[in-house]
Amino acid sequence: MQIHLTPQHLQLTASIHQAVAGHVSSLEELGAQIVGAHVVLLADHGASPTKRHTVKIHLALPGPDIYAEDSEADLYIALERATNKVARQLRKRKTSLNDKRRRTTQRAVEQVRTDGTVPRAIRRGVKAAAR
Repeated sequence: MQIHLTPQHLQLTASIHQAVAGHVSSLEELGAQIVGAHVVLLADHGASPTKRHTVKIHLALPGPDIYAEDSEADLYIALERATNKVARQLRKRKTSLNDKRRRTTQRAVEQVRTDGTVPRAIRRGVKAAAR
């Protein structure tokens, strides 16, 4: 996975770079096939003190991309919250795909029980599930 980091109105330090790399690389452990990540770090000194730092994360995946954004007074807290939002979306996506596969296989197994025919598109999955 490639991580693109874009700081705006902010000095990029080694600790910030390490924190971003650590948070984004932890997303790979969720089992997603992440192609690339683009992280934008914004510092707006004219904004209210509670929303001074903004982190935007965009993940490129096969299929629809995932995006999250958060603003906080502390950059590291904003980074953690934006990463948590993206992680929640990745878990939801993974659960949805697994449920879809399970429903399709279960529907085919039920069709085999009722009339004995197996849909051609999922014969391999039915044989594995019937065992």
